Amino acid sequence: MTYLNVISLLGIFGLCVIAWLFSEDRRVIAWRTIGLGIGLQLVLGFLVFRNPQTREALNEFSKLLDGLFAAADAGARFVFGRTIVPLPEVKPEVNVGYIFAFRALPAVIFFSGFMALLENLGIIQVITNFFAKIFFWTMRLSGAEALSGAANIFVGIEAAIVVKPYLAKMTRSELCAILSCCFGTAASSTLAIYVSFLRPVFPNILGHLVSASVMAIPACFVLSKIVVPERERPLTMGGIPNEPIADGAEPEKVSPMGALILGALDGLKMAVSIAAVLIMIVGLVYLINQIFGFLAGLAKFQMDNGAFWAMAIRGVGEVFEVVNLPNLQGALFYPLTLLTGVEPKDAWTASVIIGRRLLETAIPPYQAIAQAARMVW
Repeated sequence: MTYLNVISLLGIFGLCVIAWLFSEDRRVIAWRTIGLGIGLQLVLGFLVFRNPQTREALNEFSKLLDGLFAAADAGARFVFGRTIVPLPEVKPEVNVGYIFAFRALPAVIFFSGFMALLENLGIIQVITNFFAKIFFWTMRLSGAEALSGAANIFVGIEAAIVVKPYLAKMTRSELCAILSCCFGTAASSTLAIYVSFLRPVFPNILGHLVSASVMAIPACFVLSKIVVPERERPLTMGGIPNEPIADGAEPEKVSPMGALILGALDGLKMAVSIAAVLIMIVGLVYLINQIFGFLAGLAKFQMDNGAFWAMAIRGVGEVFEVVNLPNLQGALFYPLTLLTGVEPKDAWTASVIIGRRLLETAIPPYQAIAQAARMVW
């Protein structure tokens, strides 16, 4: 075990202490949830990174999922042509580069439809219930939050839908846990975007991201139960809830093909929403960076060099050559980044990328990871 492993192990407890400082009630500590949640994470980490059989199974699973990405590319290639979406083994005649709207967003549509099909066939429910029972029996969570947390391994904020009838009567702690899992994991649809960025420099990234989503769920539960500890008795504390019938009405049955089409249409809405949010957020961040750039440009102020006010203006500019939006976000997350066990030489770059998620959503930072990896490799 290297010193970085020791730091990351101690960092787990350090992050718990930070969460406790912001807790709604520091007197209530869910020791069982915290202890078993951390233990479950360590077991999952061992299976993923240290057990040869698990690693081999993960590689095979990653290859299987790679086939789904190839299928998404095939659909996009049919619609947009081989110039924009070239075959993997063919070098295009015209180098158009990586066009986000035509390469990443079609994967969102495909995965949304595919996940809807698996849900219609009952496959997702079987896998979700398996993980939900693990979280329920090990961490003593309520049935609803365990089920929603397990669903987050495969979907994003949509995971709340599986416990929608219980939302109105959930405790604050349950709601906090569900929201934490939604923000702490990667949905299958947006996962496709992250993989499209990182696969050229990290071929096995898909398996690692799926493993990260599984390992993140216990961590989300641990931190959420510290920040908003459970002080009531949840309605579904007795076990995993069955799918109730809302208002006494039978749910509308949809054929597998209908589910596939409806899922694809939902994916289309999501793709358009992602594009709209990115245009707005990236544009706003660019505008803020322009302001910082203008202030930094004052360092080159040349008028009346001997005057005190001119020197003061240049001094302000020199300050803003260092003080800018990425660096401010990086400084905010730098202590937390060190707790994760990142090598010191990479800690600042990592903290800036992590900090960018605060304002820029997750997609530009994942793109920055790919760019940083290309520079290193």
